[in-house]
Amino acid sequence: MGVFLVIFSYLLGSISFSYLLSKGIKGVDIRKVGSGNAGATNISRVLGLKFAVLVLFLDALKGLIVILLASHLTTESRLILLCGGTVIIGHNWPVFFNFKGGRGAATTLGVFFGLAPIPTLFVFLLFIIIILLTRYVSLGSIIGAIAIPVAMLLLHYPRDYFIFGLLVCLLLLWRHFSNIKRLIQGKESKLGEKANNY
Repeated sequence: MGVFLVIFSYLLGSISFSYLLSKGIKGVDIRKVGSGNAGATNISRVLGLKFAVLVLFLDALKGLIVILLASHLTTESRLILLCGGTVIIGHNWPVFFNFKGGRGAATTLGVFFGLAPIPTLFVFLLFIIIILLTRYVSLGSIIGAIAIPVAMLLLHYPRDYFIFGLLVCLLLLWRHFSNIKRLIQGKESKLGEKANNY
């Protein structure tokens, strides 16, 4: 059962909705335009905000489905967390798309909505507030990533949840390293800007 859940989690994570939508609607590979990232922010630059919201929802849904399914089929918290980590890995390195995917923020959001819905709701609200104030989606994702393990610690969730949150935080920060550099340099694109190479 455990092996099945982990494999399913990875394969579900490997479904790139941003790629499928950009290819189906505009006939372009989202990984070859804009920032080159297969995620909601780049979709907003190519297809518009409504499709970006759709991709955000679908990518988050992948994470939520995995946690709900795993929680239904097993009571082993470490297996559930492993499935959560695997769906994020699938999104980042999808087997169906030459292992080139997104950065995993939305799928991480879905995973933690399944694990810890109330604190994750506050993290999501923080993410939205940062975007509204700055128009930097990457900054919202970075601050949200840091807030996850902090919330797990302050709200006294099990140690495994904190460790998992910390590992996912580090992964998200690593995946956003180029964004962090551009933010420091003042060169990061803001929400609503169109892709230069599209």
